[in-house]
Amino acid sequence: MLEKEFQYFKDHQEDLYGKFPNKFLVIQGEEVVIVADTMDQAYTQAIDGGYKLGEFLIQECLQGEEAYTEVFHSRVVYA
Repeated sequence: MLEKEFQYFKDHQEDLYGKFPNKFLVIQGEEVVIVADTMDQAYTQAIDGGYKLGEFLIQECLQGEEAYTEVFHSRVVYA
């Protein structure tokens, strides 16, 4: 799930960082659809924009391999 989006980020990380340093990117497919200052803003804009959960990736745009991990972290809370 979201492997395509994550691979897109990894493949284009240097260019994306040049355009959007330290921003939070909403990536759907192979396209950056939203750029925001915080993760919460990115999430809110994605949902308000009609994107469905599980169909987009929010990735902080930092430099270097240490900027990401291949382990996805969830903010889901089960009640």
